[in-house]
Amino acid sequence: MNKLYGGIDLHANNSVLVLVDDEEQVVYEKRTPNDLSNILAQLCPFQPRIHGLVVESTYNWYWLVDGLMVAGYPVYLANTAAIKQYDGLKHTNDHSDARWLAQLLRLGILPTGYIYPKEERAVRDLLRKRSQLVRQKTSNLLSIQNLITRNTGASITGNRIKTLTAEQVHDVLPTAELALAVTSTLTVMRCVADQIVELERAIKAHVSLRPPFRPLLTVAGIGQTLALTIMLEAGEMQRFPTVGQWASYCRCVNSTKLSNGKRKGQGNTKNGNKYLAWAFIEAANFAVRYYPAIQRFYQRKKAKTHGVVAIKAVAHKLARACYYVLRDQVPFDLDKAFA
Repeated sequence: MNKLYGGIDLHANNSVLVLVDDEEQVVYEKRTPNDLSNILAQLCPFQPRIHGLVVESTYNWYWLVDGLMVAGYPVYLANTAAIKQYDGLKHTNDHSDARWLAQLLRLGILPTGYIYPKEERAVRDLLRKRSQLVRQKTSNLLSIQNLITRNTGASITGNRIKTLTAEQVHDVLPTAELALAVTSTLTVMRCVADQIVELERAIKAHVSLRPPFRPLLTVAGIGQTLALTIMLEAGEMQRFPTVGQWASYCRCVNSTKLSNGKRKGQGNTKNGNKYLAWAFIEAANFAVRYYPAIQRFYQRKKAKTHGVVAIKAVAHKLARACYYVLRDQVPFDLDKAFA
């Protein structure tokens, strides 16, 4: 009995299912609505022969991958950023994309993504929501700073903004309209800050640092929340055989293409995990503020380039240090990391 290899091209409201056999022949091909029971019913007659199903890694893959795995299918998540078809093809569509996924699986050359364990996915997404709200809070604070400086010529610190009352805002700004703009932004910022606290409370009630990740708390700039973020975003550290792969996944390395010693453009700089990148940038900012040795490293880098590159260099150092801290289960060594 020939094995079957399936490819599923997933969209927002429908999917294209394709099954091919060992002879590259299409056995089944159909577009279907995104309804799990319907998809399972279509696959059921072929289940004993199905060697594996490939699902395209889109923003909405959770329900489909989870449902197929519960039904007993071997499922693979395709790393779409690493898949490339022949550029000379004149015609491609959803059906050809699904066939291509199935063929890659049949040939054993499918670039796969990590299927994050369902049990921890909800808490991880809650932490992702927290990081989104933190960025929103910072954006509102910077908006107030810019508005006050633009209209008064005076600078104001973030800590001062957080304590402003409505009366003080009216005293600082020359018109009622500008004061209203600031007070409305302050209201939103404080509401977001309250929600961040609420999310942190829920996260800590549902998850704690697993023993292999507790050494993260010894790393400069990393506290409980950032350690939880790194743990939940990393998943299993065993999937990173080298420190270079870990740093690349954290978006802490450059992406360049060289030929004969000359730069020929750059690769996909967005490959990797943006939430880990954010976590290490946050850790770098805290580390520069509170650790003199790291601050000196940052200042040397900043003198040669500029602040953004310098803080990313600190983040890269911290990411590499975390890899060894987690791999070897040892405390963070500041002298080794920032010699």
